[in-house]
Amino acid sequence: MGRALGEFEQLVLFALLDLGEDAYGAAIGRSIEERTGREVSAGAVYTALDRLSTRGLVSSEVGDPTPERGGRRRKYYRIEPEGALELSRSVEVLRSMAEGLLPRLEAIVGQGGP
Repeated sequence: MGRALGEFEQLVLFALLDLGEDAYGAAIGRSIEERTGREVSAGAVYTALDRLSTRGLVSSEVGDPTPERGGRRRKYYRIEPEGALELSRSVEVLRSMAEGLLPRLEAIVGQGGP
């Protein structure tokens, strides 16, 4: 196992799961924005995809040219089995750490602070 996934990398991998075969840069950003309410820059998405690709967790292929894109091709991304495994491990670490602590967290948040 390599270095742990960062939060944004996790969001990108979840977006790839969400989008399936329709996972391209802008759609990935929209998926993250819709599911989290966070504004996402295209640069952040592509930087994360590049890091994940370098680690072998994500792969890409260039699609056919489309008239609506002026004949340009779109690059599609997919999560690789190793990427799915790393995401699963990351989620499990959070679950393990949070086990039994969420009621305490909710109590603090409900009080407006520690």
